[in-house]
Amino acid sequence: MLETSRPFENIAFVASATPEAETARLRLSEQYGAAAEDDADVIVALGGDGLMLQTLHRFRDRDIPIYGMNRGTVGFLLNTYREDGLTERLASAQRVRIHPLIMEAVDASGGRHRAPAFNEVSLLRQTFQAAKLRISIDGRVRLEELICDGIIVATPAGSTAYNLSAHGPILPLGTPLLALTPISPFRPRRWRGALVPDHARIDIAVLEAEKRQVSAVADHQEVRDIIAVSARLDRNSSVDMLFDPDHGLEERILREQFVY
Repeated sequence: MLETSRPFENIAFVASATPEAETARLRLSEQYGAAAEDDADVIVALGGDGLMLQTLHRFRDRDIPIYGMNRGTVGFLLNTYREDGLTERLASAQRVRIHPLIMEAVDASGGRHRAPAFNEVSLLRQTFQAAKLRISIDGRVRLEELICDGIIVATPAGSTAYNLSAHGPILPLGTPLLALTPISPFRPRRWRGALVPDHARIDIAVLEAEKRQVSAVADHQEVRDIIAVSARLDRNSSVDMLFDPDHGLEERILREQFVY
């Protein structure tokens, strides 16, 4: 994380469609003013991690940092909600620059699809048949055949989402790694995934694609009947997230790993 000293005078608020988030937006707008998004120095997102993900996509590559406050149910990537001292909190916040994955998928008809993902790229079986996948890293086959319900390529920002539910590792923000996590692996039964350098290109081929149909999802964008997917970090695209110095992200990471 890097300290930020940029003044934030024009604050725009975005909120999820819940009574708690909308009430917070109205109260904060009354207290601090509400700038138009195009005129804002900072975006304050009010909701949960789902709202934060939507906001990251909306403001990608616009050079406007995002500061989230939790008015949702999870909020792992959001700061604690408080109405007092917002301008001071913004002034002392720490900045983390994150880059999205770029998914490039080829479907069964030869169509090519490209989509960004701040959380994860997922391959998921479409029918009762398990998926059969081949995994390559930087052009070298690392796993000839994985029979499973699917597989996840997760960023550090997304490691506490679907990846964590699939028993993947939590990656602190700023860690130069991606998590490759299988979903219900059948064979090899003991393979639990891998950590991959974030400069690597991950290629996944769908074997027996006509029999074992697979879809690919980049955050909210889905492509069905795919035969191949590649995922890599796009360092030419980014968005900045802001965190309170006492956000306690390290403590949250530890706590999540020791729950039972």
